[in-house]
Amino acid sequence: MPLLVFDCDGVLVDSELVEHGVDAELLAKHGLVASAASLMERFVGVARRDMYETVFAELRLPLPAGLLDERERIVWRRCRSDLRAIAGIDEALDAFVEWTKCVASSSLPDKLRMKLTSTGLARHFGPHVFSTALVAHGKPAPDIYLYAARMIDHAPESCIVIEDSPAGVTGARAAGMKVLGFTGGSHATPALAPALLAAGADTIAPSAADLARAVAAL
Repeated sequence: MPLLVFDCDGVLVDSELVEHGVDAELLAKHGLVASAASLMERFVGVARRDMYETVFAELRLPLPAGLLDERERIVWRRCRSDLRAIAGIDEALDAFVEWTKCVASSSLPDKLRMKLTSTGLARHFGPHVFSTALVAHGKPAPDIYLYAARMIDHAPESCIVIEDSPAGVTGARAAGMKVLGFTGGSHATPALAPALLAAGADTIAPSAADLARAVAAL
């Protein structure tokens, strides 16, 4: 039976608008005028340190000391008050009760655990929760997917990755895994599904209710 590898933000928890809203607020103070939607279009699925280093390099400014720590404090507060699970995902995960499942996310380890615990989703994954902080390179590199497969003793070709970002899809394909593109988050636009397919997704699940059908089709 394949290993199911879930991204967290935008697949399990509806956090992309929350987190990128914080990014838009903070970056505006340093000269980048960008909406949460435009940041998501470019950086969804990318680790925040990589995102901030890219932005400040383009601004030709040094990354301010402590800015990422400030961001994390704000995001933690917002997540604790505003974060919700993706609609229907708890029930969808119950349908995979016999399957081995894990999380492979760009969120930092403590925040990743907080998101899963606060939304009641941690019960589905046990200890199989992995952050890109554990590997050398974040998404779109394949490192986190290969790490997760190795830790659970699955060959890459026996893994199915559920991702909502082109960066994540690219990394999963580079790892030699099948990829299901997910467009059920509140941040998804009509452009997301074509972008995921262009990045290499095998099929698309428009909502959590479609996951079982989409997985069975792979």
